[in-house]
Amino acid sequence: MSTGPENPLDNAVKASWRIFLDTYEPFRPDLFRYCRHLTRSSWDAEDLVQETMFRAFASLGIMAESPRNPRAWLFRVASNFWLNRVRQAREIPTEFGVEVPEPAASPEPPAPREAAGTLLAFLSPQERAAIVLKDAFGLSLMEVAEALSTTTGAIKAALHRGRSKLVTPDISEATPVAPAVLGRFCEAFNARDLDRLTALLLDTATLEYPAFKIEYGATAVRDGSLRGTLFGCPEGGYELEAPPRCELRAHRGESIFLWWSGAEVHAIVRVEVDGDRISRMRNYYHAPEVITEICRELDLPFRTHGYHPDAKLS
Repeated sequence: MSTGPENPLDNAVKASWRIFLDTYEPFRPDLFRYCRHLTRSSWDAEDLVQETMFRAFASLGIMAESPRNPRAWLFRVASNFWLNRVRQAREIPTEFGVEVPEPAASPEPPAPREAAGTLLAFLSPQERAAIVLKDAFGLSLMEVAEALSTTTGAIKAALHRGRSKLVTPDISEATPVAPAVLGRFCEAFNARDLDRLTALLLDTATLEYPAFKIEYGATAVRDGSLRGTLFGCPEGGYELEAPPRCELRAHRGESIFLWWSGAEVHAIVRVEVDGDRISRMRNYYHAPEVITEICRELDLPFRTHGYHPDAKLS
């Protein structure tokens, strides 16, 4: 079977995906907010949103009829995946045959406006999901039960247990020590020196735009995203509005890159380091909820770009 650009299966899948996005993408802000409550991390929430969208798209192909309430159905897909992942983490044995306990709450400290979200970290997975769906999104008991694949009686019990546990925690923020390579990367980026930037990447380094594209290898990263970010891509219709700038910031115990264009942050990049070089970058240019949340917490001006290249800027 041909796998070239004329493959009719490829064209059909891409066309179906576009139709799917027309219907379900408007619910992504609410879906991100729900996933953010579940995971307590903007990064993990974005991953869960992407996984939910992919699973929802695949599920539609075998469903007898489309969901009557697309928003609530997306919550159900996200809930099922997240709860199953938590259960599986509990069941994975160690090499000594001891069960792994439920993962501890994320150590990332909350912004003041997130006090309620921080409290949720001390609840069981089902209690957390039930309270968010009922109190934050206003779903009925029956809708919450459907989203969590259980009964209304179980939801009432989970709500009662969860609400009795909400006690303000004492969490302090740790300041990360950034690897030296990150500072050198910023210097090379701001000098627009592609050769120096490439030398700071592992040969097997990757740069990923979640749910959009991945560039494999230092050469591909240099000739693709880095060149376009630093110098624009006139042939592709992308002109630089202002010279780009890279800033290294600490956010919730993690060192991240902020990529500025003029007076606004346009992209947030997570970085993984292997020794004295960078092994992986994840660019959240097309993740507006992530950019909005982090820049507001850091009190920085920003601009978002929608979920894909042809989305309207905001």
